[in-house]
Amino acid sequence: MPACCWTLSRAVLNKNSKVLCGQLGYEFSQPKFLQRALTHRSYAPEHNERLEFLGDSILGCVIAKHLYSEFPQLSEGELSRLRSNLVREETLVTLAQNINLGSYLLLGEGERKSGGFSRPSILADGMEALFGAVFLDADFAAAEKVVLHLYVPYLAKVDVQSLGKDAKTLLQEYLQSKRLPLPLYTVLTIQGEAHAQSFHVECDIHSLKITARGEGNSRRNAEQQAALAAYQIISSNSK
Repeated sequence: MPACCWTLSRAVLNKNSKVLCGQLGYEFSQPKFLQRALTHRSYAPEHNERLEFLGDSILGCVIAKHLYSEFPQLSEGELSRLRSNLVREETLVTLAQNINLGSYLLLGEGERKSGGFSRPSILADGMEALFGAVFLDADFAAAEKVVLHLYVPYLAKVDVQSLGKDAKTLLQEYLQSKRLPLPLYTVLTIQGEAHAQSFHVECDIHSLKITARGEGNSRRNAEQQAALAAYQIISSNSK
């Protein structure tokens, strides 16, 4: 990266950093850490991968501590499932999109042209790098505050009991709570060659007069899609 471009990018970043810091609820005393957290390896040798490593561990610890304190009714297995869901890439991407993180990232020309600003792996890594950057700029308490600043509103909008559960499990638990028979899954057709098959499955809940279909590259995936469709019908009817 030419020195002139690096200087220009730093100037642009400094101009926008107040907005990002406001969204994080944290002001960096050493802007170099923020700069590093937002720098992808395609842009410069001093990139954010080591910060990502650090932030990943911090995130896991903060989320585990928060769940342990806030949900005393959950078992160890339930806490583990919930933590895994909250620190996975999909959740990090959602949080990154909420603060428009992609617009602040420093990417190489190739990554910019290929849409790196919206690539899930880059956004998730950027979020973890930010957590690591706050830790180095201050301490664990500051990093914890930033993590919870982003996660608590997210948790308030989701069903903690169902978060991370697959569709078949959710459907089964719902039917069992109503003392209704479990659904019957039937493979309707299997199409394509052996190495690229497409399964079509029907989920029949006779007691509720609901049938739904799903498609996937395996019987298991197709059943999950069918269960999801059935569960959505139930949710819609209950509103």
